[in-house]
Amino acid sequence: MPLVYVPWSKSGEYISLLDQTRATARKSKIPNVKLIAVNSVSLIFALAANIALLLNMTRRISFAIAQPITIVGWFMASFLLIALASVASTSLFRLQPLSQHALSQAYYYGIIAAALYFIIASMLVITVVGAYRGHYPKEFRLTSSQRTLMLQTISFMFYILTGALVFSKVEGWKYLDAVYWADFTLLTVGVGGEHVPLTHTGRTLLFFYAIGGIMMVGLVIGSVRSLVLERGKEKMSARFVELKREKVLNSIDPDEQTIKLGLFENITFTTKGLDESQRREQEFRIMRRVQQKAERKRRYTALAMSSTAALSLWLLGALVFMHSEKPQGWSYFVSLYFAYTSLLTIGYGDYTLSSNSGKAFFVFWSLLAVPTLTILISNMGDTVIKAFRDLTIWIGSLTVLPGEQGIRSTLGIGVGKLRHGKLYSPKEEDKDGKAVGASEQKILDRLADSVEKEELGEAEEAEEQGDYLERDIHFYHYILAKEVGQLTRDIHASPPRQYTYQEWNYYLRLLGQDENDERLHREPKVHQKRREGDQPDLGTANEGGDSRWSWLGIRSPLMGNQNEAQWLLQRMSLTLEREMQKQRSPHAKKEPPPISMANLNRKRDSDSTSGHQTELRENVGAAELRRRGHNDEV
Repeated sequence: MPLVYVPWSKSGEYISLLDQTRATARKSKIPNVKLIAVNSVSLIFALAANIALLLNMTRRISFAIAQPITIVGWFMASFLLIALASVASTSLFRLQPLSQHALSQAYYYGIIAAALYFIIASMLVITVVGAYRGHYPKEFRLTSSQRTLMLQTISFMFYILTGALVFSKVEGWKYLDAVYWADFTLLTVGVGGEHVPLTHTGRTLLFFYAIGGIMMVGLVIGSVRSLVLERGKEKMSARFVELKREKVLNSIDPDEQTIKLGLFENITFTTKGLDESQRREQEFRIMRRVQQKAERKRRYTALAMSSTAALSLWLLGALVFMHSEKPQGWSYFVSLYFAYTSLLTIGYGDYTLSSNSGKAFFVFWSLLAVPTLTILISNMGDTVIKAFRDLTIWIGSLTVLPGEQGIRSTLGIGVGKLRHGKLYSPKEEDKDGKAVGASEQKILDRLADSVEKEELGEAEEAEEQGDYLERDIHFYHYILAKEVGQLTRDIHASPPRQYTYQEWNYYLRLLGQDENDERLHREPKVHQKRREGDQPDLGTANEGGDSRWSWLGIRSPLMGNQNEAQWLLQRMSLTLEREMQKQRSPHAKKEPPPISMANLNRKRDSDSTSGHQTELRENVGAAELRRRGHNDEV
């Protein structure tokens, strides 16, 4: 209970005596039972708020009903706890002499709970206001990852509290001391001290309790990584790409015919002497560079943010430990040392906490460290650790483990990649990805194969009858079905698949968006000198339903939250569905598709005579090049 004081002995240890609590109540003008009642009311408000929030998340209660209950409940619980803590810290409840008594752990847990209630309730107020203004949806649609993390976190806390109750009975500890012990045990900190199992029963139970807790910590860390990092990565990537794109567009100099991609990177940007496809390819390559630079900035920004959070956790935690352990004479350096060995779960045990405030804060602080360090380590894996790994592999290829191309070739490749800010780029050994289930992929492959065989058979039959338009329509359906199957595998590739401009040219042609048709594209207005404050008109949508787009515009397939394979699969599937509906309709007008078997025949003739690769990029044969692993420079 937050108001209870316990005496402080000369040896520096807390002594918990029921008589002291009773003495405190007798010395108080307010009966102790009333304070217990206020504390119970605070707990009821908190439970009601949590239950309302959970029912809202499971769609049992509407947003309009659940949110007021949750917000009011947490605010009331916070205010009641603050009132109790304020009263308990006054001289009305102090035992004399004051220097020989200290507040119990329950008091500090009450302060922490009040602060958390207030902060979360305030954030929910912002969410509700934003929802009614149309910035957020008026509901909580939890994904499977969010549900998993929530259930795992609740289970882990229940596991800690239940285990603490069992060990407090077995070892004769106070319950909150047992909570402190369970926390540093399951997080593998092992700070030592007086709280260690001494009975055979406790040590036997520890075998099972510790391994179960460590497994649950691992599950929580995995969920934090998959949920927080992946979702945060998508949002940050989209934001950084948009900011970089706007900055690049604002740097266009129509007089010098240049565009600035970086501090020391200016490239030519002009449409003079270029046909439509070349102009579009120029935009595409610039947008790719925008993506690369934005992604690099995102990685190091995320690293800086997580490093700052971890550093703050260390330094501020050490400051709290220094003040809480004044009776032991801890300096700030000793507190830094203790906080560092605890954060990294080293736990030498040479310094241990003895104050009630320090123990209560350690539980909250160490649980907060789990997601913080998880995010930091993951961000280091994308930047510092990855750079060190690539450097190690590159040095190894020059020394003890030379590559297949030889040391001289490896050295040349490494120097070239250093110039572009990337030392080592391993081959994608699994572009198709393994995220999709084997059974699901087999079903999708069989469906695609069925459509392919049916359409190809009908195309051959139509060709035998001399109906070349019907032949080309079925051949087009066959190609669409085949590419849908391929994109279904690409969609799960890790890292996400990025296609070359030649592949995009091929796919867009299948979708009826020929890169050579300037009527489908936005014309970048960069030939005239812009006035100060004007924005370059590159690919932004005009009012009136203009569906034209630019690779550098907001409608670009390289913008948004979808990766490239998702964007293509969605539109390729819709195109195939639309084509099949037209085929079934007896009144639909038959039109020549964007590709035909004549394209394939011309490609074969071109291969047998000149071997010219440009023709390959403009017809169906480009798909086969892509599958064989060739790139646009073969």
